[in-house]
Amino acid sequence: MSYNSGFLVEERYLSKGFPWWAVVAMAIVVGVSNYLVAIPINDWLVWGAVTYPLAFLVNDLVNRFYGASQARKVVYVGFAVGVALSLSVESIDTRIALASGTAFLIAQLLDVSIFDRLRVGKWWIAPSVSSAISSIVDTVLFFGIAFAGTGLPWMQWATGDLGVKWAVAAGSLLVYRFASRYFSKNLDDSQIAKA
Repeated sequence: MSYNSGFLVEERYLSKGFPWWAVVAMAIVVGVSNYLVAIPINDWLVWGAVTYPLAFLVNDLVNRFYGASQARKVVYVGFAVGVALSLSVESIDTRIALASGTAFLIAQLLDVSIFDRLRVGKWWIAPSVSSAISSIVDTVLFFGIAFAGTGLPWMQWATGDLGVKWAVAAGSLLVYRFASRYFSKNLDDSQIAKA
Protein backbone atom coordinates (compact mmCIF):
# COMPACT_ATOMS: atom_id res chain seq x y z
CA MET A 1 0.00 0.00 0.00
CA SER A 2 1.44 3.40 -0.85
CA TYR A 3 1.01 6.55 1.19
CA ASN A 4 1.21 10.21 0.34
CA SER A 5 1.67 12.45 3.40
CA GLY A 6 -0.37 10.08 5.57
CA PHE A 7 -3.08 9.42 2.98
CA LEU A 8 -3.70 6.55 0.64
CA VAL A 9 -2.83 7.28 -2.95
CA GLU A 10 -5.96 8.96 -4.27
CA GLU A 11 -6.89 6.34 -6.88
CA ARG A 12 -7.74 3.89 -4.10
CA TYR A 13 -10.95 3.82 -2.11
CA LEU A 14 -12.69 1.63 0.42
CA SER A 15 -14.38 -1.25 -1.35
CA LYS A 16 -16.46 -2.61 1.50
CA GLY A 17 -20.00 -1.73 0.41
CA PHE A 18 -21.99 1.44 0.66
CA PRO A 19 -21.19 3.84 3.55
CA TRP A 20 -24.56 3.60 5.32
CA TRP A 21 -22.98 5.09 8.43
CA ALA A 22 -22.67 8.35 6.46
CA VAL A 23 -26.35 8.32 5.46
CA VAL A 24 -27.35 7.81 9.10
CA ALA A 25 -24.99 10.60 10.17
CA MET A 26 -26.36 12.95 7.48
CA ALA A 27 -29.97 12.19 8.41
CA ILE A 28 -29.30 12.85 12.09
CA VAL A 29 -27.42 16.08 11.36
CA VAL A 30 -30.11 17.39 8.98
CA GLY A 31 -33.05 16.37 11.18
CA VAL A 32 -31.57 17.82 14.38
CA SER A 33 -30.44 20.97 12.57
CA ASN A 34 -33.88 21.54 11.02
CA TYR A 35 -35.42 21.35 14.47
CA LEU A 36 -32.77 23.60 16.04
CA VAL A 37 -32.80 26.24 13.28
CA ALA A 38 -36.04 27.63 14.67
CA ILE A 39 -34.44 28.24 18.08
CA PRO A 40 -32.37 31.44 18.19
CA ILE A 41 -29.35 31.71 20.46
CA ASN A 42 -29.27 35.49 19.99
CA ASP A 43 -30.00 38.03 17.25
CA TRP A 44 -27.20 36.63 15.10
CA LEU A 45 -27.34 32.91 15.57
CA VAL A 46 -29.64 29.91 15.73
CA TRP A 47 -28.80 26.55 17.31
CA GLY A 48 -28.98 24.71 13.99
CA ALA A 49 -25.85 26.57 12.89
CA VAL A 50 -23.84 24.64 15.44
CA THR A 51 -24.86 21.16 14.25
CA TYR A 52 -25.37 21.43 10.48
CA PRO A 53 -21.71 22.01 9.44
CA LEU A 54 -20.94 18.44 10.52
CA ALA A 55 -22.65 17.32 7.29
CA PHE A 56 -19.71 18.78 5.35
CA LEU A 57 -17.25 16.76 7.46
CA VAL A 58 -19.18 13.55 6.79
CA ASN A 59 -19.31 14.34 3.08
CA ASP A 60 -15.58 15.07 2.88
CA LEU A 61 -14.67 11.84 4.68
CA VAL A 62 -16.86 9.80 2.33
CA ASN A 63 -15.36 11.59 -0.66
CA ARG A 64 -11.81 10.95 0.58
CA PHE A 65 -12.28 7.26 1.34
CA TYR A 66 -15.07 6.09 -0.98
CA GLY A 67 -14.68 8.53 -3.88
CA ALA A 68 -16.87 11.22 -5.42
CA SER A 69 -19.36 8.75 -6.91
CA GLN A 70 -20.17 7.22 -3.51
CA ALA A 71 -20.20 10.66 -1.90
CA ARG A 72 -22.88 11.78 -4.39
CA LYS A 73 -24.94 8.69 -3.58
CA VAL A 74 -24.67 9.49 0.13
CA VAL A 75 -25.85 13.04 -0.61
CA TYR A 76 -28.89 11.78 -2.57
CA VAL A 77 -29.87 9.21 0.04
CA GLY A 78 -29.12 11.62 2.88
CA PHE A 79 -31.24 14.25 1.14
CA ALA A 80 -34.23 11.91 0.82
CA VAL A 81 -33.95 10.61 4.38
CA GLY A 82 -33.31 14.07 5.84
CA VAL A 83 -36.29 15.68 4.08
CA ALA A 84 -38.59 12.77 4.94
CA LEU A 85 -37.46 12.92 8.57
CA SER A 86 -37.92 16.70 8.69
CA LEU A 87 -41.40 16.54 7.12
CA SER A 88 -42.46 13.82 9.54
CA VAL A 89 -41.67 15.90 12.64
CA GLU A 90 -44.64 18.13 13.41
CA SER A 91 -42.58 20.89 15.00
CA ILE A 92 -40.47 21.40 11.83
CA ASP A 93 -42.10 23.88 9.48
CA THR A 94 -42.60 22.62 5.90
CA ARG A 95 -40.88 25.71 4.50
CA ILE A 96 -37.81 25.01 6.64
CA ALA A 97 -37.76 21.36 5.55
CA LEU A 98 -37.97 22.32 1.85
CA ALA A 99 -35.37 25.06 2.25
CA SER A 100 -33.10 22.64 4.04
CA GLY A 101 -33.51 19.96 1.39
CA THR A 102 -32.84 22.35 -1.47
CA ALA A 103 -29.82 23.96 0.17
CA PHE A 104 -28.48 20.60 1.33
CA LEU A 105 -28.70 18.95 -2.07
CA ILE A 106 -27.12 21.80 -4.02
CA ALA A 107 -24.42 22.67 -1.47
CA GLN A 108 -23.42 19.08 -0.73
CA LEU A 109 -23.14 18.19 -4.43
CA LEU A 110 -21.06 21.32 -4.93
CA ASP A 111 -18.89 20.24 -1.98
CA VAL A 112 -18.34 16.83 -3.61
CA SER A 113 -17.31 18.43 -6.93
CA ILE A 114 -14.94 20.98 -5.42
CA PHE A 115 -13.37 18.44 -3.06
CA ASP A 116 -12.87 15.96 -5.90
CA ARG A 117 -11.09 18.55 -8.07
CA LEU A 118 -8.78 19.55 -5.19
CA ARG A 119 -8.19 16.11 -3.64
CA VAL A 120 -4.58 15.68 -4.78
CA GLY A 121 -3.26 18.84 -3.14
CA LYS A 122 -2.17 19.26 0.45
CA TRP A 123 -4.41 17.34 2.87
CA TRP A 124 -6.25 20.39 4.20
CA ILE A 125 -7.00 22.20 0.92
CA ALA A 126 -9.85 20.04 -0.42
CA PRO A 127 -11.91 19.97 2.80
CA SER A 128 -11.24 23.63 3.60
CA VAL A 129 -12.04 25.13 0.21
CA SER A 130 -14.98 22.83 -0.57
CA SER A 131 -16.57 23.47 2.83
CA ALA A 132 -15.99 27.24 2.71
CA ILE A 133 -17.56 27.70 -0.73
CA SER A 134 -20.37 25.20 -0.19
CA SER A 135 -21.23 26.82 3.14
CA ILE A 136 -21.85 30.14 1.41
CA VAL A 137 -24.19 28.51 -1.13
CA ASP A 138 -25.96 26.52 1.57
CA THR A 139 -26.46 29.57 3.80
CA VAL A 140 -27.80 31.83 1.06
CA LEU A 141 -30.21 29.18 -0.26
CA PHE A 142 -31.43 27.96 3.12
CA PHE A 143 -32.05 31.30 4.79
CA GLY A 144 -33.41 32.91 1.62
CA ILE A 145 -35.96 30.13 1.05
CA ALA A 146 -36.83 29.48 4.70
CA PHE A 147 -37.13 33.01 6.06
CA ALA A 148 -37.29 35.67 3.32
CA GLY A 149 -40.45 37.71 3.71
CA THR A 150 -41.20 36.44 7.24
CA GLY A 151 -40.10 39.54 9.11
CA LEU A 152 -37.58 37.50 11.09
CA PRO A 153 -33.94 38.72 11.21
CA TRP A 154 -32.86 36.06 8.73
CA MET A 155 -30.02 38.09 7.21
CA GLN A 156 -28.47 38.45 10.65
CA TRP A 157 -29.02 34.73 11.30
CA ALA A 158 -27.46 33.90 7.92
CA THR A 159 -24.38 35.98 8.75
CA GLY A 160 -23.99 34.29 12.13
CA ASP A 161 -24.69 30.89 10.58
CA LEU A 162 -21.99 31.32 7.95
CA GLY A 163 -19.46 32.40 10.57
CA VAL A 164 -20.23 29.32 12.66
CA LYS A 165 -20.09 27.03 9.60
CA TRP A 166 -16.63 28.33 8.80
CA ALA A 167 -15.51 27.97 12.44
CA VAL A 168 -16.86 24.41 12.67
CA ALA A 169 -15.26 23.57 9.31
CA ALA A 170 -11.91 24.83 10.64
CA GLY A 171 -12.32 22.77 13.81
CA SER A 172 -13.44 19.76 11.77
CA LEU A 173 -10.08 19.75 10.00
CA LEU A 174 -8.61 18.17 13.13
CA VAL A 175 -11.21 15.37 13.04
CA TYR A 176 -10.71 15.00 9.29
CA ARG A 177 -6.92 14.73 9.69
CA PHE A 178 -7.20 12.20 12.53
CA ALA A 179 -9.75 10.04 10.66
CA SER A 180 -7.71 10.22 7.45
CA ARG A 181 -4.53 9.14 9.17
CA TYR A 182 -6.32 6.38 11.07
CA PHE A 183 -7.90 4.88 7.96
CA SER A 184 -4.73 5.29 5.90
CA LYS A 185 -2.67 3.38 8.48
CA ASN A 186 -5.23 0.72 9.40
CA LEU A 187 -6.50 -0.50 6.06
CA ASP A 188 -4.95 -3.33 4.11
CA ASP A 189 -5.11 -3.93 0.37
CA SER A 190 -8.13 -6.22 0.69
CA GLN A 191 -10.19 -3.27 1.93
CA ILE A 192 -9.21 -0.97 -0.92
CA ALA A 193 -10.59 -0.81 -4.45
CA LYS A 194 -9.09 1.00 -7.39
CA ALA A 195 -11.27 3.81 -8.66
